[in-house]
Amino acid sequence: MRNKFPTIIMNIIIILIICAFILIGYAFFEEFIQLSTSVEPENFQTIISENSNTIDTKIETPQIIENPLNEIEEGRKNVQKVDYSNVQVDKYFYNQLEEEAKTIYKALDANQENLKTGTYKIELGDTFSSILSKEDGQDKLGRYYQSAIEAYTYDNPEVFYLSPNKMYLNIKTTTAGNKNTYYVYIDNGSESNYLADGFSSKQQVEEAINKIENVKASIVTKKTGDTYQDIKMVHDYLVDNVEYDTTISKENIYDVYGALINHVAVCEGYARSFKYIMDSMQIPCVLVIGKGTNSEGQTENHAWNYVKVQGGWYAIDTTWDDPIVSGRKVSNESKYRYFLKGYNNFNRDHTPIGQFTPDGKVFEYPDISNQDF
Repeated sequence: MRNKFPTIIMNIIIILIICAFILIGYAFFEEFIQLSTSVEPENFQTIISENSNTIDTKIETPQIIENPLNEIEEGRKNVQKVDYSNVQVDKYFYNQLEEEAKTIYKALDANQENLKTGTYKIELGDTFSSILSKEDGQDKLGRYYQSAIEAYTYDNPEVFYLSPNKMYLNIKTTTAGNKNTYYVYIDNGSESNYLADGFSSKQQVEEAINKIENVKASIVTKKTGDTYQDIKMVHDYLVDNVEYDTTISKENIYDVYGALINHVAVCEGYARSFKYIMDSMQIPCVLVIGKGTNSEGQTENHAWNYVKVQGGWYAIDTTWDDPIVSGRKVSNESKYRYFLKGYNNFNRDHTPIGQFTPDGKVFEYPDISNQDF
């Protein structure tokens, strides 16, 4: 009997050791469960209606892909604080964003040089963990992201080389016990890059930027300091040097490169180029998206600008001031039909729409003066 007692004690000790290993293993498993979520941005694909000279943005529900992560330690290192609070931005659409969307905008702005590669990962760290811990957190963050991207591209026509529908918001979830930590970043997902069609490297982007800046410099050097005359000079340059594209098939027709280098664009290319040069002249200018009713009575998607002169905001439509638009000939006397116009005249055939994408944020435009300048 005495010989059996040590055996019983030993068995009990072995059982206790086994139980301890099981508990430690379970705790370790709980500690390092991670998931990766890739949220495809709302589709910015441009849809052109018949006889239209601007965009109609189609939006679809973002695709969400969840995959278990194998690189556990790498994922743990990535969960970190990223602070963009020192980034200073004061731009028209940015100022209308919620704080969460402003953070994403600032991250893009702070990394504008890196974005030229088309593959650089924009780190947002665990900034949005409190939002993502809520039941509808992912949907909220998706909306903030959408608003930030919209504001950033409309405030900054110089980032013509980016293709927002190739940029992905990624969320990595790390579970430690009962607590989840979320690491967020933006990258090109499964795309080769997030550059616009026609660009595949930073070198190409920088060459294009240099060409555009040279054109801009040649215009800005003619600046007189008289706001009215400077606005008129830029208006005339675009009207005289850009050809309206009726094929809707060429590259870069929606941006400053198409208008200033290829000299072919649709209305959004005209309007972005006007803002791009106005910004360099420190003349307040906003890109406006909406509907226009042409001389044939057809309502189409359209883009134009509001510009500030002597304390008041006025409308300019360089596209419709072009002598030939969509096959419609305009006399030279009508070159300024839509130049620095007020609400009473301009809004007879122009309707601004502040919601750039269905279900997206509704942005506000400046109130333009009732009377023409």
